[in-house]
Amino acid sequence: MFGFALQTMRSRKAGFAGAFFALLCAAALVCACGALLETGLRGQIRPERYMGAPMLVAGDQNVREMIKKEKGDGEVKTKVKAKPLSERAWVPASLADRLAGVPGVRSVVAEVTFPVHSGGATFTGHGWESAALTPFTLRAGRAPGAAREVVADAASGLAVGARLTVEAAGEYRVVGVTAEALDSQATLFFGTAEARRLAGLLGGRAADSVSAIGVFPKGDVTAVSAGVNAVLKGTNTLAYTGDDRGTVEFLAAENARIKLISLGGALGGTSLLVAILVVVGTFALSIQQRQREIALLRAVAATPRQIRKMLGGEALLIGLVAGVPGSALGVGLAFWLRSRFVDLGAMPSNLDLVLSPFPVFAALGATLLAAWAAARISARRTVRIRPVEALGEAALRRAGLPKGRLAAGLLCLAAAVTLTLVLSTLSIEAASSPVTMLTALVWTTAIALLGPVIAKVAVTVLGAPMRAFRVGGHLAAANLRTSTGRLAAVVTPLSLMVAMACTILFVQTTMGHAAQEQARAGTRADYVLGPRVSEAAADSVRKVPGVVAVTEVLRTSVRVGLTRYGAQAVTPEGLASTMDLDVRKGSVDRMGAGTLAVSETAAEGLGVSVGDPVALTLGDGTPATLTVAAVYSRGLGFADLTLPHDLVAAHVDDPLARTVLVAAPSVDRAALAAPLRDRPGMGVLDRVEATAAPANAEVNYVAMGLIIAFTAIAVVNTLAMATSDRAREFALLRLVGTTRRQIMRMLRWETFVAVLVSAALGTGVALVTLTAFSTGMTGSATPYMPPVTYLAVVAAAAALALVATVVPARLVLRDRPADVIGARE
Repeated sequence: MFGFALQTMRSRKAGFAGAFFALLCAAALVCACGALLETGLRGQIRPERYMGAPMLVAGDQNVREMIKKEKGDGEVKTKVKAKPLSERAWVPASLADRLAGVPGVRSVVAEVTFPVHSGGATFTGHGWESAALTPFTLRAGRAPGAAREVVADAASGLAVGARLTVEAAGEYRVVGVTAEALDSQATLFFGTAEARRLAGLLGGRAADSVSAIGVFPKGDVTAVSAGVNAVLKGTNTLAYTGDDRGTVEFLAAENARIKLISLGGALGGTSLLVAILVVVGTFALSIQQRQREIALLRAVAATPRQIRKMLGGEALLIGLVAGVPGSALGVGLAFWLRSRFVDLGAMPSNLDLVLSPFPVFAALGATLLAAWAAARISARRTVRIRPVEALGEAALRRAGLPKGRLAAGLLCLAAAVTLTLVLSTLSIEAASSPVTMLTALVWTTAIALLGPVIAKVAVTVLGAPMRAFRVGGHLAAANLRTSTGRLAAVVTPLSLMVAMACTILFVQTTMGHAAQEQARAGTRADYVLGPRVSEAAADSVRKVPGVVAVTEVLRTSVRVGLTRYGAQAVTPEGLASTMDLDVRKGSVDRMGAGTLAVSETAAEGLGVSVGDPVALTLGDGTPATLTVAAVYSRGLGFADLTLPHDLVAAHVDDPLARTVLVAAPSVDRAALAAPLRDRPGMGVLDRVEATAAPANAEVNYVAMGLIIAFTAIAVVNTLAMATSDRAREFALLRLVGTTRRQIMRMLRWETFVAVLVSAALGTGVALVTLTAFSTGMTGSATPYMPPVTYLAVVAAAAALALVATVVPARLVLRDRPADVIGARE
């Protein structure tokens, strides 16, 4: 039957074009997602700054926890799991002397790393002694010697003799310019003593610690590995070589890899589910259009098995032909996605895309499987027709829904309700995000399976008013009444597009709006200073007459066990005057050096309440145990954990990246800004301005937008197939006196009904899903759906449907009716 399938494809190229295009897009999506997933699993970060150091000694940038699991035979199996830290883990400076004494080590170079802000530009500061780690050499000038001297890199645009004002540190003179510059980080070098001072001032680090130590062996690096590891034994410090040095240099690299793994897996899985749903719909429409042909084959004694083999062979051939170029397109799509993520700051530029045969073969296999399964599912009812009934079935399609499809639809409906209930109980984004997309897909699958029933109800409701509009409306109502299967096939991708687009877009807006509302409601301060405020600047504001309270706020993340929580560090004095966390238990007045406050979500996840201890790991790996002083509800607007400012400030990479809340009801903005005139980079905002910006979710929009684009392509594909197949119908209408204009009007009415039904179904799916998501994540059953954005989604769906219907119809209507009838006989 494969030979027969090939002949059928040759004679029905146009009929198979829709399935080919759907599978092509599916293969591209799956391949691109597979490449992102593999990059997250196997990608390596090339070092830049540490390229010249054969071995690098630095703090362990992971939290590690031993997990014990008891096997069935009583044996206990242990496994160590690791999660990345959010801040740089520093090491004792004294370690450099111990490493220098290891046999085979020629020299060691200790370095400090800290952020430097100057005139809106951001640099990475180091001591000049660590220039050898790259290595950097001087193109002009000399090395820094005095306290107020600095060397700039070649890309800075600074020349010898230039003046540079560093925020919170004062003015420096450029005494040298390097011959080199790094691709992803602008660099400044200070004298050794000044760099150590600035690391404490701008980086919040103790003078007896360093960020890394470069080890230069006399010979091969493996010869000193044993000695170095012996020195490091029992410490929270590791030796890094090769590309592992890049993970120390670029702290966000490990988080980027984890993001790629989760994003690639979630996007790939969602893409595959959407692809199967779309391809099943496409094959169903294609087989529906070929019922007369299949009926003739059954009438001339073709067995159901032979028909299944023929359709399966066609599907495999189309899958193969579409999968190969689709996989190639997927590689290009993966490169485009990587470039977008780099531009958005979601992954470092030196994390190269990992390419191997795995994503290509996975995409090809998934495409073949989806095509074969779609063909078998779509043909299930058709091939079971008895030969004597075959032509009758083709001539007059049986009304009603097969029992198997009805049962499957009701089963999907029950699964969708179950998932919706589960989703409404999830309060952690990592758990709710994949369930949200799955819930929307299962609801849409139920709609696809029950589509003919839904279409019949819709036609019954809308048919009566349509008949009032003379020829166009009357013809459309009659056509829809007798072709509910075709309407159902068109409604499925349209409703999927609306549902997926609304779900993807409004999950972000719901979270952003809830966080914004909580921040607005909980910010009692009259003014907010930011974005970088030094401790000295905060103290100067405290001295302004009329200032009631000043709260310094730092943002970071910590881990409790391996679970990551967003945290804010605040100065507790006067906190109730500047911030209302909506405390439900305890009081923020109890907060001090050894306490913390937790959100209700975090308290539930950790199983703690007021008075309980919480053992956590700060951003740089430092352990701390604090006592819960309060439990509050506004975790979205502020953070899940609220910690003492003085504890956290010494364990973040940029302690100047703080905002300051000021309660000063009787002080105007000018008076508050006066002490900040000589401190660049600081602004004074009122409460409304400070809480006006929503959360940024561009990475999710880029990734999930591909699925929306795929469903949009499926809409065009399905509608074009459905319209092109009606050439004979249009020809008969024209032969009995119907004009082209009346036929086009009829098609516009049909499209209007399809869009109306699809918009209602898609909106219903999105609304149910988003309501459950919002209930779990924000505590409110009301999702935030901006009306303009929603109308844009529906308008886009309507425009696609209209174009995909009108353009093929105009092409079909160009032929003479007699020629069309003759060609189809």
